[in-house]
Amino acid sequence: MLYLVGLGLGDAKDITVKGLEAVRRCRRVYLEAYTSVLTVGKEALEEFYGRELILADRETVEHEADSILKEADVCDVAFLVVGDPFGATTHSDLVLRAVKLGIPYTVIHNASIMNAVGCCGLQLYNFGETVSIVFWTDTWKPESFFDKIKKNRQNGMHTLCLLDIKVKEQSLENLMKGRKIYEPPRYMSVNQAAEQLLAIIQNRRLQGEEPEITENTVCVGLARVGAPDQKIASGTLYQMSTVELGGPLHSLIVTGTMHPLELEMLKLFSVDSSSFENNAFQRTT
Repeated sequence: MLYLVGLGLGDAKDITVKGLEAVRRCRRVYLEAYTSVLTVGKEALEEFYGRELILADRETVEHEADSILKEADVCDVAFLVVGDPFGATTHSDLVLRAVKLGIPYTVIHNASIMNAVGCCGLQLYNFGETVSIVFWTDTWKPESFFDKIKKNRQNGMHTLCLLDIKVKEQSLENLMKGRKIYEPPRYMSVNQAAEQLLAIIQNRRLQGEEPEITENTVCVGLARVGAPDQKIASGTLYQMSTVELGGPLHSLIVTGTMHPLELEMLKLFSVDSSSFENNAFQRTT
């Protein structure tokens, strides 16, 4: 049996009882280590689970999936995913490979950022399409995510923005020379995401457009959701470019039309209460 087990958001103890029972009876246990990170290290998980974990990076999962599935038809193998197995990044390919090989599989779900964002008070059914904001480079500055946020906002919907994670990335030079040398991990902050959105707003204005999203659009910054030191900050997009939320992982929400109860909840986390007073730009129903 192949078990795909969600680990939840915070520490080792966020695994479900069902998930923990599965892990403890598996011969091999893999930890997916590139779409997200837990607030604790691999060693803390190993101590709590009582099992050795095999780190599975992007390369392993995408190009060496058969090694993960090896002998899973005659023994139990677990594949652990931070959050939910089918949360931010689907692992459908692994499931399809297992089915093709005649290996049965079981999915054990858990909380992910996709539903945990409700902690800020915005109602989950008022969210539109989730977007990913990627790190810009000197030569690559895509704006497609902005258009998706714009479309959500035009429909009155909030947008959850998942912020870029760079783990085990190679520089162009090392990639071209075939050197297995990797860059230090990088995790996009709410500040960086807000700065990129502000830059796009300026670009659009230079093109004669008045964007649906402005410096004054109410946003929510979240950091380390589910951890004891979780932080939530609400305010304008401009304020999100300067707010201090600490270490990773960060997420950003761009609000749409808000119910009065949602607005009241966001005020609990306001950077500056005046952001929510007499704001003609903020539409409520």
